[in-house]
Parts: sequence; structure tokens; C-alpha cells
Amino acid sequence: MSSSKNRRENAWHQRKHNQKPTHGKVKSFEELSEGTQDNKS
Repeated sequence: MSSSKNRRENAWHQRKHNQKPTHGKVKSFEELSEGTQDNKS
């Protein structure tokens, strides 16, 4: 049950993110994932 809720919230966040232009505080998903990998390694 919780996984379906997570999926719904994920879709909602993506929709909201796609509606607004980036304000500089949020990078593209690819840059974001690269940054997290850099921090972890």
C-alpha cells in the first residue's frame, strides 16, 4: 500500500517540477543523480 502512495507522490512531484522552470536550486535529474553519486563515492 505504501509503495503505491510513494509512486503517486513521485508522479505528483515530477508533474509539479515539470510545470515550473528551475529556479537554480534544483538541477536536472541527470545532474542531480551524478551529484549524489559523487557525494557517496
